[in-house]
Order: sequence, then C-alpha cells, then structure tokens
Amino acid sequence: MAGVNDPIFRAICKRMGADLTYTEMVSVKGLEYGNKKSADMLMIAEEEKPVAVQLFGKDPKSLAEQAAAIESQYSEDIALIDINMGCPVRKIAGKGEGAALMKDQKLAQTILSNVVKSVTLPVTVKFRKGFELDDDIALDFAKMAEQCGVAAVAVHGRTAKQFYHGESDRETAARVKQAVSIPVIASGDVFSQKDIDYYLDNCGVDAVMVARGARGNPWIFAGIEPTIEQRVNIAIEHTKGLARLLPNRLPSMRKHIAWYFKGMPHAADVRRSVNDCHSTEDYIALLNKVLTW
Repeated sequence: MAGVNDPIFRAICKRMGADLTYTEMVSVKGLEYGNKKSADMLMIAEEEKPVAVQLFGKDPKSLAEQAAAIESQYSEDIALIDINMGCPVRKIAGKGEGAALMKDQKLAQTILSNVVKSVTLPVTVKFRKGFELDDDIALDFAKMAEQCGVAAVAVHGRTAKQFYHGESDRETAARVKQAVSIPVIASGDVFSQKDIDYYLDNCGVDAVMVARGARGNPWIFAGIEPTIEQRVNIAIEHTKGLARLLPNRLPSMRKHIAWYFKGMPHAADVRRSVNDCHSTEDYIALLNKVLTW
C-alpha cells in the first residue's frame, strides 16, 4: 500500500504473524533515473527478511533489467519479485501501468515472460477481476500468467473501475484457483480473521493478502484484539523506528496514529491532536497522553 507499508510497519506485521511482507510499489522508471524516493522504497527491515519486492511499469525491458539488478543487489533478502498489474489509481493506470495492463494482455504477457527469464527468484503478479466495470477476465489473465512461468498469482475481486467501491467478488479467487495449477493468493475486503478464513475455507486459495485491513491493525495477523496500552506501545515503536530509519516520512505517522486508535474512545481527539504533531517528541507526548484520557 503506497504511503502505508514502510519497513517499520512491515516488521511489526511480520512479528505479529504475517508470513510475507511486500514493499510498496516501486517504479522501475524511478529506479532507472536514480530517484531517491524510489530507492528508499527498497529499504528492508532486518526483521521482515526475506521480503517481496513489488515493481510497476509498462516497459518489458526496463522491468526485466531492474528485477535482475534488484536480485543481484539484495540477494537473500528477497523472497520474490512481484509485478503489480492491479493498481487502479489514476496516476498509475492512467499511464498504462498497474491495472491498465489488463487492457493489453499481449504487453502484460511480454512483461511477465521477460521478467521471469531475467531472474532466478520466483516471480508473481497481482491483478484484478478486470479493468472496466463489467469485465470478468481474471481467469484468462491468470492462465496467461501461468503460461509465462510465474510462480503464483494474486487476484482482487473488483475491477479497476470499481476502485474500492462496493464489495469484492470473492468467488473470482475461487474460480481462478480452479483454472490454474499454480498457487493463488486472494485479495479484497480482508478486515478480520473471519474474512481470511472464508477465503481459505470456501475459496480454496493458497494464501490471503491483507492490505487495507492491516492499517492501524497489525494484530489482524495475530488474531487478537489489542488493548489501548498495546496500541500505544506499537504506535510509539512505529514512530521511533520511522524517525530513525526514514525521518523524512515521519509526517505519515499522523494517519498511522489515527488508524491505530480508530473506533477507540477519544479517537476523534487523537485525530485532531495528531495534526499538531511535527517532531518525534510531539508524537510520543500525544501517545503517552492517550493513556491518561
């Protein structure tokens, strides 16, 4: 999740029980141009190794070259290379990247084939039910990906045009699982252990991807409901870790802290107060204050 899954947060999720964490989507063009923001997205916390590196782009040659370069540089720190063909955000899909690649299956096939050939690591791909509102092309797309040699596919049961509106069609994952012989990862509307169990038990998938459901709730991987004290302690750990590792991203703690206390007593007070925080000390002071409310 762009702007959400920083290395500190991913390490916390891994400790809570997540089997595998993914980097944010990293632009291959950004890597080619030596963009610092893109390079920072490849920062990996010791506790989360090995991690899945998530790339996006539309140029087959660039994707293959950057995947190979990442494999060479990070070696055993990486579990797999994931190609994002499911992001519906306009600034990504509007450039023909992310979910827009579902509209050009020939190009998507070339990308996946090239990346698979360029690395020894497993290659996976994320995609959606389709692009247009009424699309239902996930089965064909999954079969194409399997033929390209990908090690697994992750499918979200909404189309790109649906964005995150309405309900995810969970049966899409079940149908994809029946259509291919490689592992299938289900995505979409995973906010509780009950949601995870439904995908595993009713759809027969091999794994479940937790995205928005982990915002402010890394405990979803542990299957527990945290106390206020646990929420405060994790928020403090997250804040201090981010300040140490990526201080330029400290302002993102405003939304993280709001998520950590969503639905809790005084959540509205936390949201208002956190907007006045600018330094590590400000955040820590607010978090300690929460315990007294």
